[in-house]
Amino acid sequence: MKKPLTYISLFSSAGVGCYGFKLNGFECIATNELLTKRLKIQTYNNKCKYETGYIDGDISNSNVKEKLFAELKFWQNKHKIKEPDVLISTPPCQGMSVANHKKNNEKSRNSLVIESIKVTQEILPKFFIYENVRAFLNTICTDIDGVDKPIKEAIKYNLGGHYNILSKIVNFKEYGSNSSRTRTLVIGIRKDIQNVSPFDIFPKKQKETSLRQLIGDLPVLEEMGEISEDIFHAYREFDKRMLPWIENLEEGQSAFEQTEELRIPHRIIDGKLVPNKSKNGDKYARWYWDKVGPCVHTRNDILSSQNTVHPRDNRVFSIRELMRMMSIPESFEWSNIKTQDLNERTVLEKKLFLKKEELNIRHCLGEAVPTGVFKSIASNIKNFYKKEKISGSEINKLVIENELSITDNLINFIKENFSKLSLENIFLIAEFSNSERQNTSAYFTRKDIAFTVIKDLPELKKKKKIRILEPSVGVGNFIPQLIEKYKDKEEIVIDVCDIDSNSLKVLKTILEKIKVPKNFKINLKNIDFLLWNTKIKYDLVVGNPPYKKLTKNKELLERYKFGIQNTDTNNLFSFFIEKSIRLGNYISLIVPKSLLNSPEFNKTRELINSYNLEKICDYGEKAFKGVKIETVSFLVNTIDKEKSDIIKIESYINKKYTLKSKKYILSNDFPYWLIYRSDTFDEIASKMKLDIFQSFRDRQITKSLTKNNGEIRVLKARNIGNNEIKDLENYDCYVDHLENLAVSKYINENDVVMVPNLTYYPRATFLPKNTIVDGSVALLTLKNGSRLPTEKDLEFYSTKEFENYYRVARNHGTRSLNIDNNSVFFFGLLKELTE
Repeated sequence: MKKPLTYISLFSSAGVGCYGFKLNGFECIATNELLTKRLKIQTYNNKCKYETGYIDGDISNSNVKEKLFAELKFWQNKHKIKEPDVLISTPPCQGMSVANHKKNNEKSRNSLVIESIKVTQEILPKFFIYENVRAFLNTICTDIDGVDKPIKEAIKYNLGGHYNILSKIVNFKEYGSNSSRTRTLVIGIRKDIQNVSPFDIFPKKQKETSLRQLIGDLPVLEEMGEISEDIFHAYREFDKRMLPWIENLEEGQSAFEQTEELRIPHRIIDGKLVPNKSKNGDKYARWYWDKVGPCVHTRNDILSSQNTVHPRDNRVFSIRELMRMMSIPESFEWSNIKTQDLNERTVLEKKLFLKKEELNIRHCLGEAVPTGVFKSIASNIKNFYKKEKISGSEINKLVIENELSITDNLINFIKENFSKLSLENIFLIAEFSNSERQNTSAYFTRKDIAFTVIKDLPELKKKKKIRILEPSVGVGNFIPQLIEKYKDKEEIVIDVCDIDSNSLKVLKTILEKIKVPKNFKINLKNIDFLLWNTKIKYDLVVGNPPYKKLTKNKELLERYKFGIQNTDTNNLFSFFIEKSIRLGNYISLIVPKSLLNSPEFNKTRELINSYNLEKICDYGEKAFKGVKIETVSFLVNTIDKEKSDIIKIESYINKKYTLKSKKYILSNDFPYWLIYRSDTFDEIASKMKLDIFQSFRDRQITKSLTKNNGEIRVLKARNIGNNEIKDLENYDCYVDHLENLAVSKYINENDVVMVPNLTYYPRATFLPKNTIVDGSVALLTLKNGSRLPTEKDLEFYSTKEFENYYRVARNHGTRSLNIDNNSVFFFGLLKELTE
């Protein structure tokens, strides 16, 4: 049985916005609304498959919340789903609304968004969508931790570990609504959902529709109380004394702009005319025929609300007109009686129905998300699921069969198949077709990973023109994301460099196919970035430089190192970092995780930290499928003179997005950056005197040098126990002599400590007489005249307490675990024994 696409909706009112998901075939697991009369409207539209899915009440109430979780569990058992595809939340916004003049203390109300966050954390849907007013993100709420903070921060730091999140303030008139409605949209995609970014799910821009085009075909309504053949296209009655106030208005004119005293809104008090006050200039105002419809407010039923007067008739907009302005299809029902049946009733019956239901309907319209906006989002999610996912083996087969390793063949293939394949598949095919990718370290950067690299780049709102550099572009994986992020700028120049001319030819073909917007100019430069002599200053430098060591070409290496601060390394990515810092104001690069701790990058870390390091994201091994390398990205700001002490740490390892103190995690008290440092770590560290040992690790002894028996036993990692040597069957090996072996200097030395290399389960014992070790073991020797280590010291290394501490000390790495002269710092001697 095919699993359905599913969603849960919170604060759903009448379900107007969510109806867009229903139109795309999504099944509603549960919908929650405080007001029963609005929830009933959802039942009229058969929103939920089961009656138990309609959950009324306050979602902050634990009993109400349990009903929602119970419904999800029911679906998990019956329909074999793990979690909903989508969670939608549109919490009440009165405390943030510009129109609300009686805000007082609305923090408790605004904190209803925290209930949405809690539910999102609990059920972890694949996608979440939050929608609210323009001021939403900067409004203060009381977070889960009890601290008052802007809603944007609450969302980011509670959900940013699990989700890639995009927040944008947009006018819905450009995105599928037929009326002006400036709102905030927040879209999150769970990080294990690969090759999709929130930009893909964000509703697509659509051509605006004028009010004349939208409602001009509806019948003219001239008499108060008049109802057309459509019950929802009716002239809502109002106090007749107001008619002179609006009857002579021109389009765009407010009654307060008139000069005749009796035509200006007023009251008669003690026989005297007292003009009404005009707080907003859009009250008693007639809208325009040839503009997009005005924002539909909650009080769209009265003349004194904002822009409610029809451009031709002397009345407020009818329900049907408002429905069209909110892109609600005629199939949407407002009653348990079908609209078609209501239209067949007598005029009196229609009036009785409207008297009872009209205000509720109108209020629901004013608080709704336009159906068309959510319909567009639902369609984008559905299309993502529909996209054909091509496996690595299938791509390999395709490359071989079509000889795509030949650049011209690949270019022709892209031209012929671009419309049939997703852009992600095109990028993958281009990577697999590059026979030099192992040599050039040209690996495909997934769309979701590229998003994490650019999402915290500044908006640069004050700049109309920006200049971006990608120093090692490959076939352009970052470019679509950069286009989406900065497409509203007047002019964007992107210079892209690559040493591989074939990659640039492929990129040129891709750019022709994706139709780069006219405000973007992309310059392709077939150059070696490290040798490129340029003085251009860039607003942004973004990308994924090559990860490889240059060892054979000594002459080229010397040229690369010219002017470089860190000459202790031969790794190209370090050189890319330094040059990018010289050229850019903001630099966001994805690089090997060894940057965090390896001794060869000590100077690179010093350089980065001399500027304003704003963010580190730890991907572990999750960034590049099939490539056994751990990576991180970082964002550094080189232009702000005052360095902030706060840094964002995003982790795919512990699924958290946190703010940390730079003085704390980049502290000079330790040999390198500790991005997971915590109070628990500090407590364990405080038990030891650190920086005691120096490390040695043999790199000479290989299988070709050893044999099954001999004079001198060679110990390996598995031989090490807790203060003991383990004898393992068919594991031991030997050598007969020690000539030319560096490890020989430790044979029969006292107090040499053995620790397994490359493990999170440290254990230690002393090196026995007449033995040496291979590279799977690190030898620790005292370096600073400390007291001698004891068995009790070594026993501590085998404890769970030390293991947890050591994981933090190694930044939760999985591959960068060699014990070197940086990491050996964390093996200390217990202070209690010293004292």
